[in-house]
Amino acid sequence: MSKASPPQLQFAQIGCGLIGRKRAAALKNARLLYACDLDAARAASLAATMPGCRAVADYTTVLRDAAIDAVVVSTLNASLAPISLAAVRAGKHVLVEKPGALNAAQLREIATAAVKTGVRVRLGYNHRFHPALRKARELIDAGAAGPLMFLRGRYGHGGRKGYDREWRADPKLSGGGELIDQGVHLIDLAGWFLGDFTAINGHCATYFWDMPVDDNAFLSLRTAAGQTAWLHVSCTEWKNLFSLEIYGRDAKIAVDGLGGSYGPERLTFYKMLPQMGPPETKVWEYPHSDDSWSLETDAFIDDILLGHEPSPGLREGIQTLEIVETIYRQCGYPKA
Repeated sequence: MSKASPPQLQFAQIGCGLIGRKRAAALKNARLLYACDLDAARAASLAATMPGCRAVADYTTVLRDAAIDAVVVSTLNASLAPISLAAVRAGKHVLVEKPGALNAAQLREIATAAVKTGVRVRLGYNHRFHPALRKARELIDAGAAGPLMFLRGRYGHGGRKGYDREWRADPKLSGGGELIDQGVHLIDLAGWFLGDFTAINGHCATYFWDMPVDDNAFLSLRTAAGQTAWLHVSCTEWKNLFSLEIYGRDAKIAVDGLGGSYGPERLTFYKMLPQMGPPETKVWEYPHSDDSWSLETDAFIDDILLGHEPSPGLREGIQTLEIVETIYRQCGYPKA
């Protein structure tokens, strides 16, 4: 007798912009029943690509439908937490786009509600699912780098004409600038590799763009054991860049590029030899399309069906936003 297939979960996509469309396309092992967006035309455009999907403009319509098991929330930052909280209270599982909220207090409120309703909430940090970063995790878990000492991360883009007049430049909508935008990805990855940070230092600056939020942020984070994450995020990078270097006592792991405008994704493993000197070097390249969105969605489905605690979930999301808030307090951002 063949083993029964697990039930196909039924989803709703709330927020149908660029990221929302990527999220919807990643639902290969679930059914999308709703595409929801304040822009009715945008919702209709996405729904038209998904058989049996209905376009709506009011997310409460989605939450009232008992057929919906889970929602993916991909809106502006200011709407992420209110919609996610309402979904959790309605008993829906939630995959919410990073950073999940404007501040950690909003995520704590969601966490309290999730305990009461028993639903799963995953934070959408898809970078963990990029192939080079998965390979880095595999090498580290196998002990190939030895005990980790520190890491160095850089992430940035160059914006576009009018960038300082978009919603990301409005702290009421975004919660901050480059630090809460791309910076949270680096903070999440640093914590994934090194663990919890107990010492948080850094500063922000607005060097180029005419906006009250930061366009550069510089962080030094340390664990209780003294391991350091040294991070820089920027929207004055001009040529898009992603670089994460992880240093162990026995080897260095360098991840460069994310595909597309960030350049080819690759991992370089530099193994220290007994005699030291030039290291033994091995390179893995990943020229194919980005499957991180699909892998992250599949992990979320497993969270629901298998009862897993999502990782990254609310705990990691709260810790990341606490770091962001600490840095903003240290340097007085966002500006009045």
